[in-house]
Amino acid sequence: MSFYLPLLFIILVAILLLMYFIDKQKNKNQIKNIFKIILLLLFDMCFFVFLGGVLSEPLGIPPIYFDYFSYIGSCFLPLCIYFISVAFANSNLVLKRWHILLFIIPILSLIVLWTNDYHHLFYETYSINLNETVIGPYAYVYLAYTYIMLAVGLINLLRYSIKNSGFFSKQSILFFIGSIIPIAVNLLGTFSIIPMTIYVTPIAFAFAIFFYAMAIFKFGFLKITPIALQKIVDRISDGYIVINEEDIIIDFNKTFVDMFHLKKEAIRNQNFYDFISKFSYFNINTEDLKKCIQEVKSSNETYSYDKKLTNADKYFHIEINAIKSDGKFLGILILFKDTTQHMLDLKTIQSNQNMLMERERLASLGQLIGGIAHNLKTPIMSISGAAVGLTDLIREYDESIGDSEVTIEDHHAIAKDMTEWVDKIKSYSEYMSDVITAVKGQAVTLSENESVSFDLDELVKRVNILMKHELKNALVTLNIHMNTDPKTLLHGDITSLVQVVNNMISNSIQAYNGEPNQTIDFWIDQKDKYVILSIQDYGAGLPKSVQDKLFKEMITTKGKNGTGLGLFMSYSTIRAHFNGNITYETETGKGTVFHIILPL
Repeated sequence: MSFYLPLLFIILVAILLLMYFIDKQKNKNQIKNIFKIILLLLFDMCFFVFLGGVLSEPLGIPPIYFDYFSYIGSCFLPLCIYFISVAFANSNLVLKRWHILLFIIPILSLIVLWTNDYHHLFYETYSINLNETVIGPYAYVYLAYTYIMLAVGLINLLRYSIKNSGFFSKQSILFFIGSIIPIAVNLLGTFSIIPMTIYVTPIAFAFAIFFYAMAIFKFGFLKITPIALQKIVDRISDGYIVINEEDIIIDFNKTFVDMFHLKKEAIRNQNFYDFISKFSYFNINTEDLKKCIQEVKSSNETYSYDKKLTNADKYFHIEINAIKSDGKFLGILILFKDTTQHMLDLKTIQSNQNMLMERERLASLGQLIGGIAHNLKTPIMSISGAAVGLTDLIREYDESIGDSEVTIEDHHAIAKDMTEWVDKIKSYSEYMSDVITAVKGQAVTLSENESVSFDLDELVKRVNILMKHELKNALVTLNIHMNTDPKTLLHGDITSLVQVVNNMISNSIQAYNGEPNQTIDFWIDQKDKYVILSIQDYGAGLPKSVQDKLFKEMITTKGKNGTGLGLFMSYSTIRAHFNGNITYETETGKGTVFHIILPL
């Protein structure tokens, strides 16, 4: 006894210090509260056993009367160990009606113990030496209940620990040792296998509770995170923090600490909103953030947004999720993804795309200039020829004045020839005016878009004028099949649509690889509330490698002579500006047809 009493005193002091330390923590979660109750029950056991050892003999009070009070802790401690195992495994304990039944045996045990003098159902013979004690029939009920609660608690703790940390983890080993100590000690003492005193049981439970404390609250006191899981989350590339129902930061990973150059002490157990207000990296409205988190708590949706650091060129994608298990709210997970490299890549891609678009714009300008040169050269030469013809007629007419041989019929013939030349000049001038109008419209689209209503006839007219030169040089014939009313109206940017059609016709020309005397069919059909423009060639068809990437990225079959931007931008134009679509059909050796589908 002289050895047990000082040890019990040390345990009592340790329990008080542990309770004080827990009480000083800012974050008051459920596991801490249950653990405080466990410590109170353990203190009750140790204190009254210690008190009996000190005062029983001097005061002549039977030790069993001190045990009456120490059994308050003994009866309810296994139940609390079961409760903390459930809370630890599920991060939260929700008391249900059937849990009330678990209190029946502990309460009944105390009543039977306190009235033991009348029936001896608990003890037939009581002694501080367990091998001299004779237990009554009800004691077996109490012992069975105690061992069941301890066993179930041990299974819960081990199952959760093994699941997250592994069978041979330090956490699992601590749980196992902590649970086996009181079970083994009580079994050995109850069945008189080895001589023991009543002092051994509270000491055994004290060691068990201390092992539980180390297992549950390892690596940062009262921080509930399995060892293996912590190692994993510390290595992931995204940083995160977890806040509980009271908006206290209860968890985070090393990535988050390193990401913002913080100290762990500045994060743990801090109020999240206080932390954000001190955290100057982000310009975040705290009230808006509170509303967002409240919405996330009551739903299963993810709230996300992008933020840039105020004092550095770093970008983050932030996601806020509610952590729930079987419908129970456990906390809020806030994930920080560093998207800086992604944003820089997007800027690079955008810059490169702008360069390619500028290159395509210059190529389109070159095509327009070539079309102007070709389409205006012929009428200008014709007008020049007409001017020479008119000059000759004027000279002839001037010389005929006063000539008696020139008859009235001759004058009429000269006037008729002049009229014919003038009519030719008018027709050539009208054609030049149409060319200039079409070219002017296409030139404007290279700088700005104009949304107007236009008919199919106007579309075909512009395509004919602008593609005439390229088709003639390639010795390719464009056959236009108008299978609907040419006055059918479309709404949008006609110049952009002309450019898309011209681009596809150019692609069809290039599909023949310079072979002369080929044809391209341009079909214009109407189906339901859609106009379908189809450009068909009879070349080699599209390779499979091109088909897999068509419309998804800039790809070309022209090697170094192409950028792949034309078709990619054509698809984007039809989708964005006309709410339409582009599809295609291709067959190796038989050609390709592209369908531009436009809503009316």
